[in-house]
Amino acid sequence: MKLAIPKERQDGETRVAASPETVKKLVALGLDVTVEAGAGAHASIADAVFAEAGAKIAASEAEALKDADLVFKVRAPSDEEIGLMKRGAMLAAILSPYDDKARLKKYADAGVNAFAMEFMPRITRAQSMDVLSSQSNLAGYKAAVNAAAKFTRATPMMMTAAGTIAPARAFVMGVGVAGLQAIATAKRLGCIVSATDVRSATKEQVESLGGTFVMVESSESGDAAGGYAKEMSDEYKRAQAALVAEHIKKQDIVITTALIPGRPAPVLVTEEMVKSMKPGSIIVDLAAERGGNCPLTEPGKTVVKHGVTIIGDLNVAGQLSVDASALYAKNLLNFITPLIDKETKSLKIDWADEIITGTCLTKDGQVIHPAFREGGN
Repeated sequence: MKLAIPKERQDGETRVAASPETVKKLVALGLDVTVEAGAGAHASIADAVFAEAGAKIAASEAEALKDADLVFKVRAPSDEEIGLMKRGAMLAAILSPYDDKARLKKYADAGVNAFAMEFMPRITRAQSMDVLSSQSNLAGYKAAVNAAAKFTRATPMMMTAAGTIAPARAFVMGVGVAGLQAIATAKRLGCIVSATDVRSATKEQVESLGGTFVMVESSESGDAAGGYAKEMSDEYKRAQAALVAEHIKKQDIVITTALIPGRPAPVLVTEEMVKSMKPGSIIVDLAAERGGNCPLTEPGKTVVKHGVTIIGDLNVAGQLSVDASALYAKNLLNFITPLIDKETKSLKIDWADEIITGTCLTKDGQVIHPAFREGGN
C-alpha cells in the first residue's frame, strides 16, 4: 500500500504529517511511504532525512498523491488535492468539518474515506492518537512563553540591592490540556498563577500544579462527555462573569483556552474587563481560531486595546513546528498501526470500532458521521 505525505499548503501551516521516526515504522509495517519534496522544510526535516528513513521523495503533489491508498495530512485538503486522490483512498487529517460542512460532500463525491483526527474519542486506548491533546499541550506552553515575551516586566519575583520586583500574576481560563500546560509553564516562569473552569473536577489538577482555583459555587456541572466542557446556563454565566471581572483586575497575564466543539468560542473576557486591567497587561487568546474568548481579539494579529496587549495568534502549536510535527506524526502512526493486517499488509478496518465511528466522516461515497449525515445536528 502506498502512503502519501503531501506538503501543507494552507497559509501559516508549518507542520508536516510525518517524521523520520514514523516513516521508519510505517515502512516496517509494509507501507510504501512517499513524501512530497519540501514537505518537512518548515519543521526542519530535509528531504534527504526522509529518504534515509525509507521514504520515496516525489517531485510534485500530483506525483505524491497518485494511486495513494492512504493520505496523511495536517490540514484539510484543497479541492485540487481531493481531485488528485483516487477513489477508495483513506485520508487522515485535522479536517475541521464544522467550519466547512460542504467539504464533506466533496470527500464523499470523490470516494475518499475521510477521518477527522480531532474527533478522536477520549478513551484510554486512543490517548496516544489524540491530536488535540498533543497539539494543545504545546500551545499551552507557547501561550505562557509568548505572554512573558510581550510582558514589559519580569515574571518571577526578584530581590536586588535596588529593591524587590514583585512576581507577575497569571490567570488561565479553561483548564483543559492547553490550560494545564499554561499553568505549569507560567508557574515555572515564576508567576503567581490562578485558573478557572466550569468543571469542578479540574480544581485538584490546578492545585496540584501550584495554582489557585477560582470558580463559582454552584450545583450546576460543566462536565460533558469525553472530558469536554459543556455550555452553562445564563445564570451561571452571569455569576462567573462577575467573579472573573473582579479577579481579572489584579492580573498581569490572562490566557484563555475555552472551546466548545462545533460552536464559536465563548466570550470570557469582555471589553469592560479589558478596560479594568492594568496598562501593560497581556491577554493570550488561544481560541482565536474559533472567534476568540475576547471580543477584542483579532485572529492572526497582536493588538493593543485599552492599554492591554491581546495576542490572537493562529496555529500556536505550529510555532513549535519540530515538536508539533513529531507528536502529530506519532498520533497518526498510532492510529494506523492497528488498522493494518500484519500478514497481508493491507487495511483491515473494524467499522464498528469506537475509534473508527468517532473519526470517520465519509465512507464509500456517503457522509456517515452521525453529526453530519442527513438528519444529524
